[in-house]
Amino acid sequence: MTRKQRRLYFVVLGMLALGAATALVLTAFNDNLVYFHSPTELAEKGVPPERRVRIGGLVEKGSIQRDGQLVRFRVTDMVNAVPVTYNGILPDLFREEQGVVAEGKMGTDGVFVAADVLAKHDENYMPKEVSDALKASGHWQDGKEGGPKE
Repeated sequence: MTRKQRRLYFVVLGMLALGAATALVLTAFNDNLVYFHSPTELAEKGVPPERRVRIGGLVEKGSIQRDGQLVRFRVTDMVNAVPVTYNGILPDLFREEQGVVAEGKMGTDGVFVAADVLAKHDENYMPKEVSDALKASGHWQDGKEGGPKE
């Protein structure tokens, strides 16, 4: 084997190794992506039960039911609502008609099983995706920056 052939052989092997490493990184990255959906998007598109997603909106008034650490509530964007179950301790700011983001998986029965629940941390904050979904549904109060209609 000549020197040129050996060099070409190593370049080709290096390119194959780089391609394989890139494919592995992209596969791992895709497995860890968590997409955000509003309740309306969830109802329209549907999500496979094994896919981890985030849903956001407002906690529907009168929907919170507690049974020990198991909590059931509904997240709404004022157009559609998604029933959610969460087994754990909720944030102190979690309450009805407040912004919330839940991360978990959609069950086959149509109930979202949350692994994490996040509540807005002050009066003027709401995740951008949640505020955009509320604006799109027409339930956003323009006079109060960052807040939904009450």
